[in-house]
Amino acid sequence: MNKFSLLFMAILLASCLNTSKKAGRYDLSSWPEGATPEEIGYCLTERYLSTPHKNSGDVSSTDTPVQIVYSEACTWLGSLWFAGVTDNDDLLTRLEARFSPLFNDENSLLPAPDHVDNNVFGAVPLELYLLTGESKYLDLGLFYADTQWIVPDSVTTAEKKYDDSGYSWQTRIWIDDMFMITVLQAQAYRATGDLRYIDRAAREMIFYLDTLQLDNGLFYHSPEAHFQWGRGNGWMAAGMTELLRAMPEDHPDRPAVMKGYHKMMASLLRYQADDGMWRQIIDDPGFWKETSSTAMFSYAIITGVKNGWLEGSTYGPAARKAWLSLVTRINDNSDVTEVCEGTGAGNDRNYYMNRKRNTGDFHGQAPVLWCATALLR
Repeated sequence: MNKFSLLFMAILLASCLNTSKKAGRYDLSSWPEGATPEEIGYCLTERYLSTPHKNSGDVSSTDTPVQIVYSEACTWLGSLWFAGVTDNDDLLTRLEARFSPLFNDENSLLPAPDHVDNNVFGAVPLELYLLTGESKYLDLGLFYADTQWIVPDSVTTAEKKYDDSGYSWQTRIWIDDMFMITVLQAQAYRATGDLRYIDRAAREMIFYLDTLQLDNGLFYHSPEAHFQWGRGNGWMAAGMTELLRAMPEDHPDRPAVMKGYHKMMASLLRYQADDGMWRQIIDDPGFWKETSSTAMFSYAIITGVKNGWLEGSTYGPAARKAWLSLVTRINDNSDVTEVCEGTGAGNDRNYYMNRKRNTGDFHGQAPVLWCATALLR
């Protein structure tokens, strides 16, 4: 076992025993050495800065990048969030320096604004604008936010129908979309204060909630993929979290979004494993425990507890247990292990069971960084 694992398995056991003895008590601010969000966030940000751009989310890949992929954008965003919350100017400077070539000799790596997974990249320059005030980042970020609602000439009949109904033409009714769309529009609202962006995100989220949320509070991957896939549900949980975090308290759509959020969070408590993890298919105990979904759910719960949306005595112990379990799954290279590879919608149990379990995949690095940030906010 690696140097994290031996120590933190003991810490996790002690924490679980302590939680069971002191029902209702929790602590999301005091952590053992080596498990603090400051340490974990710093190590994962340094790991990101040392990793070249990849044409996939797998850090071990050696392929030549065609463009910045969504999982890297989410990791970059998490790194910027962490640098901001810790006031680490050195990290911010280096994260900004990584971006600068995209305005010049590496501009071919900028994603084309033609797919929900591509447009989420705009959240990164918008965060850089929020941290630096540089207008070039605002302009680029709003380009991605606005083109998510500007119908291209090549629009399909289905995409045009969504646009005619007031939704993004990039709507496809996959739960993954509810982070890719929501976080970008929420970032645009934070950067401009223009309610148009939050209104877009809220309308889209309510449409997905009405279409996809199951009676148990969770979600199928898509209407055709009847499996409650972990990371897909994680994108939804994190997307609702980002929308609620940005949305004005008096926004008319806030109660509907909060209702869907509460319904999902209650269900997640029921399916959390004894060690704090969640599974590749959430409601199937025969599946392996998966880190990216666990980190996304943890982010949603941590943020809910800290903002008073969730009862701390009920959800705080679940968040603490999940974080302490996650840190045992980070290896000596600051790579998160047991991360499901990029996964399209499927309707076969073995398809999800046999997905590759990556180490250092951006899909896992990103949400652990979000958790570290949330614990420090």
